[in-house]
Amino acid sequence: MADTARTVIIEEHGGPEALKIVEREVGEPGPGEIRIRHEACGLNFIDCYQRSGLYPMTLPHALGMEAAGVVEAVGEGVTHLVVGDRAAYAAAPPGAYTEGRVMPAAQVCRLPEDISFEEGAAMMLKGLTVQYLFHRTTPLAAGDTVLFHAAAGGVGLIACQWAKSEGIRLIGTAGSPEKCALAEAHGADVCIDYRDPEWPAKVRELTGGAGVDVVMDSVGKSTFEGSLNSLKPLGMMISFGNASGAVEAFNLGILGQKGSLKLTRPTLFTHISDHAACQEMAAMLFGKVSSGAVSIRIEQRFPLAEVAAAHRALEARKTTGQTILTLG
Repeated sequence: MADTARTVIIEEHGGPEALKIVEREVGEPGPGEIRIRHEACGLNFIDCYQRSGLYPMTLPHALGMEAAGVVEAVGEGVTHLVVGDRAAYAAAPPGAYTEGRVMPAAQVCRLPEDISFEEGAAMMLKGLTVQYLFHRTTPLAAGDTVLFHAAAGGVGLIACQWAKSEGIRLIGTAGSPEKCALAEAHGADVCIDYRDPEWPAKVRELTGGAGVDVVMDSVGKSTFEGSLNSLKPLGMMISFGNASGAVEAFNLGILGQKGSLKLTRPTLFTHISDHAACQEMAAMLFGKVSSGAVSIRIEQRFPLAEVAAAHRALEARKTTGQTILTLG
């Protein structure tokens, strides 16, 4: 790899116009680090949150949380990767929108030969998110019912397939009849258009009035109250994103009034902070994809130079499935 790499940075928080492409020195890995040459980079809502300042960062800062490529150098103490390995990751610190970088090795995972670089770049953050939602947040078993918002999005289409492979009934929501049909084609039991203000009542109807066991909600502000109203007593609300804006402050006593509900706000990076846990989670994800239980649907590809257009498309909800940045 060259001594420098094209890298997307922000010097101030703002809209997509704040994204800049610069040449940055790559350098050599120190202890516990690797140098990786990227083949493709993933695009996620967290990137938009960081760019806008919803999740503030020290500036200037590079953006991007996931990518896939080839390991070019390994620092002292790194034993799970060697030079030449195909690899993929979702990891902090941000900086994946680049042709190559030096980064901590702990959350970088060896990519199976039967999974392409583009799939690897598109699946790590979203797929590991689905893994912790279904296996590390609250007990779920075959026969349970989950309400999943934005079921036709990148995380959602993986979740629809994952739920089906586990025998879990998934009721999805999406923003158009076409997106609802897409979610159902990927394993959702049924999908509701959440532009219908009566969607919580429809969820109740679909569960015989009982409500769902778990809600998985990455939309945030606009769906939060309806999500709580969709839960059965003792149900679990998992709020894991803010696509419509941050959830406003509310009276905690409402959880008791609505049936002793549980509420959590997890992040992927807490779950993958431990090296062994991250590698185990990735192994399960790779197994789902390699077996065919989960397919990675890449619907949008943007050259790195068009990263601002990619952010605009994502924020305007004009995307389905996965979006990647290409480095050709």
